[in-house]
Amino acid sequence: MPDTSLAASSGAARRSVFADFTLSEGTTRIRPLPPSARFNFRGRGEVVDVASAAFGVALPRQACRADAAGSRAALWLGPDEWLLLADPEEGPAIEAKLAAALAGQRHSVVDISHRNTAFALVGPGAAAALNAACPLALDISAFPIGMCTRTIFGKAEIVLWRTDTERFHVEVWRSFASYVTQYLEEVLGEQAAG
Repeated sequence: MPDTSLAASSGAARRSVFADFTLSEGTTRIRPLPPSARFNFRGRGEVVDVASAAFGVALPRQACRADAAGSRAALWLGPDEWLLLADPEEGPAIEAKLAAALAGQRHSVVDISHRNTAFALVGPGAAAALNAACPLALDISAFPIGMCTRTIFGKAEIVLWRTDTERFHVEVWRSFASYVTQYLEEVLGEQAAG
């Protein structure tokens, strides 16, 4: 079943949040991402190495970095916290594998698949649109490809991950998804008109 949590509110004059916005530099798009299995993992020391082996992707030890392989990704959120993303079909097997590998060790693995949703913001206006309500410096030199962080966009907490020069992966709580995407839609609309 498709994830419709990013659907725009009704209104005949309102554009879909999945519309393309043509800016002077090119087209910028808001695109829903397919559903994912999501886990919040917390642990320290050797437990992180064990979790990396069980998950199949190294959990980055460098602050604000992400590592990905295939459909799996590990995003560093704090000194002992990571967001793990995977194909939803693999979720139960991953959770079982992590539980078996980490049995008896101090850690926490919480399935947050139901809480979050994600979209991609793609195009030359992506960083500028995000900076309308996000205080981070998103220039490629300050926020390079592979960098990720927990931050805010307006009044909503998001996890922001730059996956390419003009592409950002945005994780957001489902209850804030419409707020964030509609805010971005308005910003992109103003950029396209201006």
